[in-house]
Amino acid sequence: MTLTIRVATVQDLPRLQEIMNAAIGQLQADFLDPAQVESSRAVMGLDRQLIEDATYFVAEIDGQIAGCGGWSRRATLYGGDHSAGLREPRLLDPSSEAARVRAMYTDPAFVRRGIGRALLAHCEAAARAEGFAACELMGTAAGEPLYAIAGYTVLERIEDARGGAPVPLARMRKELVTA
Repeated sequence: MTLTIRVATVQDLPRLQEIMNAAIGQLQADFLDPAQVESSRAVMGLDRQLIEDATYFVAEIDGQIAGCGGWSRRATLYGGDHSAGLREPRLLDPSSEAARVRAMYTDPAFVRRGIGRALLAHCEAAARAEGFAACELMGTAAGEPLYAIAGYTVLERIEDARGGAPVPLARMRKELVTA
């Protein structure tokens, strides 16, 4: 198994959407009821701004896309292009604000192979290289254990019900160690 990470392109969008849909539908099912899983689709997903900013990545195993995730220098904390009311495109100040880790998804066929950890580490390194001293993210119930193991701590818990049913989320933060 050879894992590689590269910048996502517009051509990757159809496969990334498939992975996101599968991950939301299958990986959240152990944590949310069916109405919450469906509701989460309204507040999760791909923000094409990340691809435009070249801060979104795909993880490939032997040439097959197995996961995706990114980071952002913009203020939007979570949500996809379709997520109402979440867009905040202003640029963050690395000297006083945390970079955002965004839209982390693993193809359910590839879970427990280190893909999420590799993407998360890649995003943190890229944010650190641009001068950010911390990262924040909005973690799902399925993603929170990975983020906790990676050193993120919960700042607040919210429920986002814009999709109909309340979806529990955790805003988390990690201070980045400078090399």
